[in-house]
Amino acid sequence: MEEKAEKRELDISIIMPCLNEEAAVGASVDEAMKFLENNSLNGEIIVVDNGSTDGSSQIADEHGARVISEPRKGYGRALRTGFEAALGNVLIMGDCDTTYDFLNLEKMYKPLADNDCDMVIGNRYAGGIEKGAMPLSHRWGVRFLSYCGRRKFKVKVYDFHCGIRGFRRESYHRLDLKTEGMEFATELIAEAGRKGLKIMEVPVPLRRCEAKRKSKLRTIRDGWRHLKYIVRS
Repeated sequence: MEEKAEKRELDISIIMPCLNEEAAVGASVDEAMKFLENNSLNGEIIVVDNGSTDGSSQIADEHGARVISEPRKGYGRALRTGFEAALGNVLIMGDCDTTYDFLNLEKMYKPLADNDCDMVIGNRYAGGIEKGAMPLSHRWGVRFLSYCGRRKFKVKVYDFHCGIRGFRRESYHRLDLKTEGMEFATELIAEAGRKGLKIMEVPVPLRRCEAKRKSKLRTIRDGWRHLKYIVRS
């Protein structure tokens, strides 16, 4: 159900990777749309459907998103496809499972729009993690992997795996990105460090997902992929 977008620059593109999120994607798109409206921004919401077998694509389309199909599996693959198709001068990515707040993106959008930095990363530890939103094993695992990433890539980022982050489009296209899985979150920061981009970290809340859905995270598998990327890079 891919739509052709008008070939013109926009203020912002909000990109959401999506795999079987029919219970949550509509609410996420609605929040992002409200952010554009409240701030009088000329923008688009892109939902990259990564092979959903439920009604995610149709629901996203009905709520006003531009839906792009990416059959090649992988979190990183879906996001890279969305970024390449985006028309916004600012690109903001976030999961469409209602855990991230798309209604209050000003602190991510403004420093990018004002050219104060090249990349903005959310920090869930600073912004507050709602009870039940993140298992204890993930909290400590992310802290450990973030410490390893800071040491290896010489960047001051304390939440390497936060799923909401943004870039200026021209800055994004300076990055040499190759990964297709969950380790893409680490690669983005590593590449920004290698290219000398200015990175800002801002507090963001992490909400508990109230929708009935199956989590895509696999603690051991995904953690190992991040660690392997850090060690081998």
